[in-house]
Amino acid sequence: MQHRRGPRRIRVSFAGQHLTRFGGVFLLHGFFRRLGLRRRFRDSVAFPQRNNAYSIPEMLLAVLYPIILGLGRIETTELLRQNGVFQALTGLPAYPDPTAVRRFLYRFALRGLPKLRRLHDRLLAQMSQCPQPLTRVIFDLDSTVLTLYGRQEQARVGYNPHKRGRPSYHPLVCFEGQTKDFWHGELRPGDVHTAKGTVELLQACFAKIPETVRQIRVRADPGFFDHKVIEAIEARRGKFVIAARLTVPLKRQIPGLAYVEVQRGLAIAECQYQPHRWPHPYRFVVVRKALPEEESSQTTLFTVGRYSYRAFVTNLRIWPIAVYRFYNDRAAVELIIKELKADYPLTKIPTGQFAANEAYFHLLLFAYNLVNWFKRLCLPTAFHSMTLGTLRRRLLMIPGHFVGATRMPTLRLPAFSDEQEAIRHALKCIDRFRI
Repeated sequence: MQHRRGPRRIRVSFAGQHLTRFGGVFLLHGFFRRLGLRRRFRDSVAFPQRNNAYSIPEMLLAVLYPIILGLGRIETTELLRQNGVFQALTGLPAYPDPTAVRRFLYRFALRGLPKLRRLHDRLLAQMSQCPQPLTRVIFDLDSTVLTLYGRQEQARVGYNPHKRGRPSYHPLVCFEGQTKDFWHGELRPGDVHTAKGTVELLQACFAKIPETVRQIRVRADPGFFDHKVIEAIEARRGKFVIAARLTVPLKRQIPGLAYVEVQRGLAIAECQYQPHRWPHPYRFVVVRKALPEEESSQTTLFTVGRYSYRAFVTNLRIWPIAVYRFYNDRAAVELIIKELKADYPLTKIPTGQFAANEAYFHLLLFAYNLVNWFKRLCLPTAFHSMTLGTLRRRLLMIPGHFVGATRMPTLRLPAFSDEQEAIRHALKCIDRFRI
């Protein structure tokens, strides 16, 4: 079967007048081509198919592009079947219909997902070393709730603060705190406790650490406050800061500690404490904040008088205030999850079958990493912290007019595009990129 490809070389002109959306997709196409994404899909994610109207690389791209372009549900991919610029740039002249995409997910979940995850891990090993090798990793652990509507396999009623009583999924994820790369994750039923499976997730994360790494750091919220999690980290000589679950014995001890004010309204203390059933005492850092008068009766934190308290267990040998600040940087992972829900269709569960939904979950996180690598390696520094929603508006959805030519096709972009400099920067970086 002959594989269709997008154009290898494109001339860019800022003189377009009659334009259509998705003109900026040519930058992603160029980056994917430099990654050899089609070839990698063909060689590493192959499995038998009876219906070969579309190759496996074409079907995978037909799932990844709508995720990145914000089309949400699979049904809305119908828009891409009528967009000439998108089809010409991606090499998909006949975009598969939503039913074909959904059926592919069913087949892929059984035959291709393990292969895709191995490919993702190999790419992560290479891309996490760009633009310079990692010498330490910071693993930010978190979980989130995906509320479900309709009938989905393994939809269970569990902790769901926003939709109490609704069934959900409860995925567990890990991101690297410096690069913001997705490192590992699992889709789980909604009634699973946060910490369940964390030891196995950490072992999978540790197995992917590059040889250049000399330091391991782990940050997590109170849902991961478990001595088995800590023992797994210590077994790899890792350091950790985990927000403590404030049990009654710990609450009794906290107010009587010797606090040192580090800034107005913020004081810190530390102590040795051994939680029930833990093998030995650990270092705990306690943060005390003064509450404004109007919040003193409304806060959900542990409060005594006009103060609120938080505690962190750690084996880091640094100043207590540095422990607190290091943990606060973990807020980035919460922003990533918020972005996955708002700008990626993480909350749009596509099928009623758990295996197919799990396949979509991992394809979505693969798409997240592709965009993260694209921003880090191909775009100006000002674009590195942009959410996908902003990146779409600023770059990917620039109107374009694709004009075929015998020797070199031309993509015409708006004559007064504000992002000309960013596009030229990206083109140079993509041209130089090697892996």
